[in-house]
Amino acid sequence: MDFLRLEGKKILVFGVANRKSVAFHIAQTLKQAGAELLFSVFNEEQRKTVEKFFPACAVYQCDVSDEEQLRTLAETVGSEHQPIYGLVHSIAFANYSEGIKPFHQTLKKDFLEAMGVSCFSFVQMAGFFKPYMDPEGAMLTISISTTRMAAESYGYMAPIKAALDSSVCFLAKSLSADTRIRVNAVGASLLKTSASAGIPGYLEPYLFAEMATLRKEALKTEEVADAAAFLLSPRASGINAQTVIVDAGMATNFFDRGIVSNAVRQD
Repeated sequence: MDFLRLEGKKILVFGVANRKSVAFHIAQTLKQAGAELLFSVFNEEQRKTVEKFFPACAVYQCDVSDEEQLRTLAETVGSEHQPIYGLVHSIAFANYSEGIKPFHQTLKKDFLEAMGVSCFSFVQMAGFFKPYMDPEGAMLTISISTTRMAAESYGYMAPIKAALDSSVCFLAKSLSADTRIRVNAVGASLLKTSASAGIPGYLEPYLFAEMATLRKEALKTEEVADAAAFLLSPRASGINAQTVIVDAGMATNFFDRGIVSNAVRQD
């Protein structure tokens, strides 16, 4: 039974870096649902990964920080595969090469680079791909479960994700002028991915997040992918301009008895 009603629908996925990527798991879930997948990757190594695990799918190479490359990609994909039903933006970048600094010491060039890749690229994708989209289609990005918690280990990315969350509702509004394209985000809590492994000091917050979930078990990337597939599907036709939080109940559980006891215990 095609519950998600994605059978045969063309969905373009940005952001597969390796098998641990959120985008990789989203693509797997969409494939299982019968969607026809298209991919955009950053480099040749990522192309080889996609071609290995999704051998029958079209793969394109694009640096989303380059406006002309992104525009050309939209024109090429549009001419070859129109109409595109869904678009997945699972891309983020921050320069942590010098470690995590206090937020007020963030370098302008690092902040603007991260904003361009992690947020503005989604805005540009919406504009460039809109002419080639199914007017009943969906666009999706991957955000975080809260941008109001000043996690030192995440550096300056939370403010950028806040801009991404805001962009979701502005895109949904602007696209509604002449289409019914929905724009949503999945707000995921801490995950074990290759991208997170590159964040200095990430492990301890990840382990804390696992303890803080209601089930005492870390969020799985597959669970984020399942939520993403649903939001892309016609089954989610009533959901628009939203960031849907997927955190296994973590946000409700910071006064968990065990966590509090460990925090205040005197050795």
